[in-house]
Amino acid sequence: MLVRDGAIDVDTPSGPMRTYVYEPFEAGRPEEPVPGVVLYSEIFQQTPPIRRLAVQIAGHGHLVMVPEVYHSRLAPGTVLGYDDAGKAKGNALKVEIEVATFDHDTDAILRALAAHPRSNQRLGAIGFCLGGHLAFRAARRPEVRAAACVCPTDIHSHTLGKGRSDDSLARAREIRAELLLLWGRQDPHIPAEGRRTIYDALEAAGAHFTWHEFNAVHAYMRDEGERYDADASQQSLRLIVDLFRRRL
Repeated sequence: MLVRDGAIDVDTPSGPMRTYVYEPFEAGRPEEPVPGVVLYSEIFQQTPPIRRLAVQIAGHGHLVMVPEVYHSRLAPGTVLGYDDAGKAKGNALKVEIEVATFDHDTDAILRALAAHPRSNQRLGAIGFCLGGHLAFRAARRPEVRAAACVCPTDIHSHTLGKGRSDDSLARAREIRAELLLLWGRQDPHIPAEGRRTIYDALEAAGAHFTWHEFNAVHAYMRDEGERYDADASQQSLRLIVDLFRRRL
């Protein structure tokens, strides 16, 4: 499966949202409709590792859209660095932007996915770190059939968005998508007690979910820098692709 890529601007209440589109195709064969997946990035937006993950998922036969999660604050095309300055900026923005703004962006990107000529209207979501939390919130949408959340931050502490008081866990009963949650056991951002809080809330809500913990650190699927765990990443990607093939 080959992948072509491009970019579009999706209209949102807070302005146009630059969105990167990855479309699978096979040379010499008709282009049939395929499932659509929104991929939410880390706090750094679309870095090279995020782009490579998007290409891999598209290569398994999915139309993938990667929105810029901070489009309401940063210029189109902005990528924050994997350094102290980038971390500080990214962490500041995730508690400056209203949770409602993130939710409006999700509504907009799901509409764009569904309206794309290659979409078969079967939609899923995946996210990493901050993006994992956004994918968790997207799982409440009735059109989302499956959501994969990789090292999702701030769910257990209810601290996403302005005011640091999100309602993600409180609304777990609204989730209808099948969830896949992937964690690093040595992740200091989501300690064991935090993971237990999320697990218990999903169990109490009667959610349909699968749970995997790896002996890995935060952002272990980021194939740049010392955090990368190739074995855990390959296992995780297979679990993600299997979820989307089964549900989408």
